[in-house]
Amino acid sequence: MLKQLSMLALGLLAGALIGPPAASAQAGAAELTLRRFDCGNDVTPRDIARWSDAFAYEGQKRHFTFSCYLVRHGDEYLIWDTGFAPGSNPSAPKASLTDQLAQLGLAPDRIKYVGISHYHGDHTGQVSQFPNATLLIGKGDWEAITAPKPAPGVNFPPFEHWIHGGGKVEPVPLDKDVFGDGTVIMLATPGHTPGHHSLLVKLKEKGAVILSGDAAHFHENYDSDGVPSFNTSRAETVASLERLKNIAARLNATVVLQHDTRDVDKLPAFPAEAR
Repeated sequence: MLKQLSMLALGLLAGALIGPPAASAQAGAAELTLRRFDCGNDVTPRDIARWSDAFAYEGQKRHFTFSCYLVRHGDEYLIWDTGFAPGSNPSAPKASLTDQLAQLGLAPDRIKYVGISHYHGDHTGQVSQFPNATLLIGKGDWEAITAPKPAPGVNFPPFEHWIHGGGKVEPVPLDKDVFGDGTVIMLATPGHTPGHHSLLVKLKEKGAVILSGDAAHFHENYDSDGVPSFNTSRAETVASLERLKNIAARLNATVVLQHDTRDVDKLPAFPAEAR
């Protein structure tokens, strides 16, 4: 019953946040752009049997890509996910996020927010490069990161700066209107992890874009409501996928599955940006 009430409250909040933009967004809105950064690619295909708790992918392999994003809202910036740290493994990127930002003439201290979809290492490896940014992360994941003994798979070391009070952190319990004008919204999509979030970006020219985090890793799972065996909640995963599909249909949004190589071209090649 508590979980049903929680999902009902989340749905009501979603209706409030994804509805018509606030007046400030309609008149004199800040310019909004979205870029994709290279945050790694699989060198060899990985076994994806664990990506289905219904044995859908036995014996199958797939290359994953690892994506990070930069949202520019006027003169404010949000980094969404931080990928692997360069040199950490064969799939890690050759150029760091700070190196890629330098190509745009941006120093790390220009980043106001660093938003993390969830606590796994392929999304958190470079977060420590932005110590002056406010950390936005799902409340359930922040509780897992700061637990006395973090569970296996919870990549807590890169967050030491915020854990020990060195930087500002905002644990996000439900949705988060990042800039306060309805244009960039962290969407609560738990299931892969307890506090998992996706990101909705309402671009003026391209239209709405949803960055999935790991709500789904590839299209076959997204289309069939497939659930990886290592997700923390099957019911929440399925409910979150249903939510994303409903939002995408309502807003005619482009859904970008962050690990699916087939979705890389949905955004312009770096350093170009979507508007």
